[in-house]
Amino acid sequence: MILVTGATGNIGSALLQELQAAGAGPLRGLTRDIARAAFPEGVEAVAGDFADTASLKPALNGVRSLFLVSRMGSDAEIIEAARRAGVEHVVLVSSITVQTHPHLGPAGENLAVEQLLQGSGMTWTILRPTQFASNALWWAGTIRGHETVRVPYADIGLPTIHPADIASVARVALTESGHQERTYALTGPERVTARQQVGAIATALGRNVPFAEISRQAAHRQMAAFLGNEAADAVLDLTGGDVNDELLMVRDTVSQITGAPARTFQQWASDNASAFR
Repeated sequence: MILVTGATGNIGSALLQELQAAGAGPLRGLTRDIARAAFPEGVEAVAGDFADTASLKPALNGVRSLFLVSRMGSDAEIIEAARRAGVEHVVLVSSITVQTHPHLGPAGENLAVEQLLQGSGMTWTILRPTQFASNALWWAGTIRGHETVRVPYADIGLPTIHPADIASVARVALTESGHQERTYALTGPERVTARQQVGAIATALGRNVPFAEISRQAAHRQMAAFLGNEAADAVLDLTGGDVNDELLMVRDTVSQITGAPARTFQQWASDNASAFR
């Protein structure tokens, strides 16, 4: 039995589809609201909430492989619950910031989860993706309203990854041998700037999307209102204010593991154009 947590999210939903298509055996998707879950045929939907570790016990019953998105609850308790339930292998989604920006608070938190898993006694595979293409959904309301997308660092390109590629790597790690005790840094196939991302969305929509670059200070005021000052500073550093060669590096890990080329941002924009209409 494979249990996919975050089963209705950008990665988890794609992973369930891939596992089901690959005939990966008994599959279970964890969700807080079974009534609203739309899983592929044959996937068992189970209720559970990371905020209540005890609620995960039924979901973990009989599970041998676990796909885990970190920092959704008490990771120490979740990992211990998995170990006690007899889970043998965990594929963990961490962050590339563990190696590119270890001084940032969120990176330190991700590293701590990695270390918990590595010391758990279960086998593990750690995925460290870079910026998600789906972060562009932050602009969805603005674009639907035909307003101007305003961002800082408009022309700094990052090797943004399609969440479906993270799912593809996870599917291989969950179902094939040779990936235990391995850590994979994952990126898209090329660097793409915020300006290029908005242009790709405009192309997918078949209309112009107004775009303007703003200062870091202006962006910080907007972000801090809902992220807080520290998190806003971290996001701004990672999207242009403190980039380094390690963060900017385009890696071919996705194609090496899956045998298929990594998906472009243009493909993500086409796949998700409805979110911006």
